[in-house]
Amino acid sequence: MSSINLPLILTLAVFVTGLVWLYDWLVLSRPRREKLAAVEKQFERADLNEKPQRDAYEEARSAASKEPVWVEYSKSFFPVLALVFVLRSFIAEPFQIPSGSMEPTLEVGDFIVVNKFTYGIRLPVLNHEVIPVNDPKRGEVMVFFPPHQPETYFIKRVIGLPGDTITYIDNQLTVNGEPVPEEVVEVNRNANPAYRVVKETLGDNTYTVRKHLTPSRYSRYGSWTVPEGHYFMMGDNRDGSFDSRGWNDLNPGVAADWSFVSEDAIVGHAFAIWMHWDDLFSLPGFDRAGKID
Repeated sequence: MSSINLPLILTLAVFVTGLVWLYDWLVLSRPRREKLAAVEKQFERADLNEKPQRDAYEEARSAASKEPVWVEYSKSFFPVLALVFVLRSFIAEPFQIPSGSMEPTLEVGDFIVVNKFTYGIRLPVLNHEVIPVNDPKRGEVMVFFPPHQPETYFIKRVIGLPGDTITYIDNQLTVNGEPVPEEVVEVNRNANPAYRVVKETLGDNTYTVRKHLTPSRYSRYGSWTVPEGHYFMMGDNRDGSFDSRGWNDLNPGVAADWSFVSEDAIVGHAFAIWMHWDDLFSLPGFDRAGKID
């Protein structure tokens, strides 16, 4: 997902436009008020029912109250930016899916909505939790910042909670010694590579994942114990996902706990698809709109 630091850009935009609005209210507006008072005094005996005098009065008022362009634009943009800032920082945020790591649940081109308060109210930019709400649950789809790319949004499914032991052997997921049940939905032996689609049930969540019939490197064997304050994440496209199973191997020299996602890196809970749009040369569609399993 996008590596542009939108929270920082939006925060700076709100701060600058708000500062301009405040400066204008405290300092710049005073001379304008004095000029307006002078205009009112100048025309206090004028007959404003007469069009020439009324036009002259309105022109004088307009000239006296005219704001500098940079102030006018800042005051126009500030309330809009402030509203977007509040909604995006504390309520909900849209994202577009750029890769197939969450197929078949999420496809490239899906536009999703992320709940920003389910996992706690967090300070913009710093992402520090200030009001706890809920903790992530196994099987939920979560957006976060991975440790190796702290300014890039990732989306995966929560597989392991703090203290859990996760094993993944030949595409069989086991959590705390209990194999996660699965139901085969489809087997495609003609694809390259051949794969099966299965439904997994983890906690209270049932969802669909794709697994190669011949497991890839990160699906053959792995065992992890999730440290406190961290989560173990996996993509639903189990053999085509860059996730907690392989970050260390793909990044030599990275600390071992970078396989896990810290609580401070959580962005929010992805709960719905609202649109699908392949590219600029196609029409958006809403047939995939709905709740994310």
